[in-house]
Amino acid sequence: MIADSHRFYGTRVGFLFATVLVIFAGLALRRYGYTIGLPFMVVKYGGSVLWGSMVYFLMAMFMGSERRSLAAPLACAVAILVELIRLVHFPALDAFRATTAGALLLGRVFSLWNIACYLVGILLAGFIARRFWLSSRF
Repeated sequence: MIADSHRFYGTRVGFLFATVLVIFAGLALRRYGYTIGLPFMVVKYGGSVLWGSMVYFLMAMFMGSERRSLAAPLACAVAILVELIRLVHFPALDAFRATTAGALLLGRVFSLWNIACYLVGILLAGFIARRFWLSSRF
């Protein structure tokens, strides 16, 4: 029982650490990507792949170990919903999108390419989670 509890919280901490790491990687990519000579496609869409990974890690962190298999489908739904919200415009939402936080969280322009990148990021994060630190019960 204690070992299961330790594993559960240890996994949650691992997902939190992965989330923070992905956030820093995404911010660094957007800030320094062009400076270090990365191509436009890597900077533009790499951030979207990382954003999708972040959503997966957040969903997995909040899921119990018995329900963690729902993390990927839920992350896909959240990512698609956030992208679809970009089609909605009203003054308060557009004002929030004009801020740095709003642009990072919600984005500004709808793109099917972003959805594809989010799904790739979610799949990669799920693969990494399964491969490197979750039990076979995942």
